[in-house]
Amino acid sequence: MTSDTHSPRSANPPSTTASWPLGGLLVLAGSAFVTILTEALPAGVLPAMSADLGVSEARAGLLIAVYALAAALTAIPMTAWTLILPRRTLLLALLLGFAATNVVTAMSTGFALTLAARVVSGVFAGLLWAMVPAYAARLAPQRSGKAIATALAGMTVGLSLGIPAGTALGGLIGWRATFGLLTVLAVALAATALWRLPQLSGEAANRGTGLMRTLRTPGIPAINIASLLMVLGFYVLYTYIAPFVEQAGLGVGTGTVLFLFGLGSMGGVWIAGATADRRLRVATIGLLALSAGCLAVFGAVGHSTVAVVLGAVFWGVTHGGIPTLTQTAGVKAAPLDPDTANSLWVTGWNIGMAGGSLLGGAVLDGVGSGALPWTASALLAASVLTAVLARRTGFPSPSRMHARDHDRAQRGSAVTAAPKG
Repeated sequence: MTSDTHSPRSANPPSTTASWPLGGLLVLAGSAFVTILTEALPAGVLPAMSADLGVSEARAGLLIAVYALAAALTAIPMTAWTLILPRRTLLLALLLGFAATNVVTAMSTGFALTLAARVVSGVFAGLLWAMVPAYAARLAPQRSGKAIATALAGMTVGLSLGIPAGTALGGLIGWRATFGLLTVLAVALAATALWRLPQLSGEAANRGTGLMRTLRTPGIPAINIASLLMVLGFYVLYTYIAPFVEQAGLGVGTGTVLFLFGLGSMGGVWIAGATADRRLRVATIGLLALSAGCLAVFGAVGHSTVAVVLGAVFWGVTHGGIPTLTQTAGVKAAPLDPDTANSLWVTGWNIGMAGGSLLGGAVLDGVGSGALPWTASALLAASVLTAVLARRTGFPSPSRMHARDHDRAQRGSAVTAAPKG
């Protein structure tokens, strides 16, 4: 008789069938879609929101800032506190939580109440972003990279298509009704999750899972440093893409550039899904290097419409693929603590978002828009170097990854086979 003391999920294992769990993964993708729209929609309807709430547009911008700050500050502790909960139960709670906060946002007539609702939404978002990749990986453990890419495609679709569509819809039916539709979508997803998602167990309390254990996991520091540098560089330029495009005097506008970026992002999701399980190192380093190259092109020939248009497409490809690849790397590096590993990633992402925006603003004010892509490219180059050096653990070659997984399987078998008492 074998012991299951060290195998807390054995009573409720992930699906091991050969079929692809598309229905469950689409529910997770829909959850990511709702989360990213809840996060970014205020940016598209900010003038109308500020007018209705009686505040300036600058002050209304806090509705976005506090959301990101709440996610950054709470992702790690909230993930730790909720590890023991069954995964589907937690997802249902988060989706219904988004529904509730979006109802408050849609109906509130006071800025303070709206701001409070956004803070709570940010807490939910930090927890959901940490949870979804790990949930997806457990649905298809033999193809975890592709599963994570499928689930996170909702984020990319939301950024590339959902936000522009939501902004246009806000102009047609009003921003309050648009948030109301987000509420309906969240409730519908919760109902679908009951039907399509299995109830996977949470982490057992006696496993000793903790933040320090995850931080000490080989590869986790390098993965998060590379990711943080990438996000810093990305938001240095992306936050101020409008002044960059306008001052470059191009034959296209900011909207066209962002649309092409969004199309490229969807291609990047496909690349991540096709490479995350077998070519994780090559794909990650390749896309990071491509991103650094695109930004350098913007700096060198940013006045060329053709260069910027092509650069926007390929830059979008990198941004569509890199988040999935780095989160997949975290799940593979810390398979016993995937939620905690992703909570670190979520925290770093939000810190990078805020830090990149602040750094980009300082560069824009101090040097001008022409220096933005060079600053961003330097940060991406540092990210590339970090990933290249992490060849043993964080971003190992396929042979090293196979050896690592084999060693873990051998150790797991030895622990499971140990007799009780």
